Amino acid sequence: MDLKTATSLRRLRLVSAPEAISFLLLLVCSVLKRTTEFNAVPVMGMIHGVLFVLYVVFWADAWNRAKWPLKTAALYFVLSVLPTGGFFADRRLRREAEDAVIASRARKEGVVGA
Repeated sequence: MDLKTATSLRRLRLVSAPEAISFLLLLVCSVLKRTTEFNAVPVMGMIHGVLFVLYVVFWADAWNRAKWPLKTAALYFVLSVLPTGGFFADRRLRREAEDAVIASRARKEGVVGA
């Protein structure tokens, strides 16, 4: 894995958890708007919207650079529209990055021909 691919995966990973948190907070704000006088939906909606757009942009960049199959790319996109999906995306992306580092070190040391 080259540096640009690793960077694009890291950016996607870094925005996935905040996007999930903002989605959950937006849901809470929506419930509070309907049950109390508290209305933070416009603010949380904008924050979540910005984070979601960033996620989609970083997702498209990661898909392009990592050469994911359609199934993997679709999984990461579906995780972005689920309320807690960003947490699962973060975990999978972290595991993928760690595996790539291990494989890269093994190739440098000549342990495997991968």
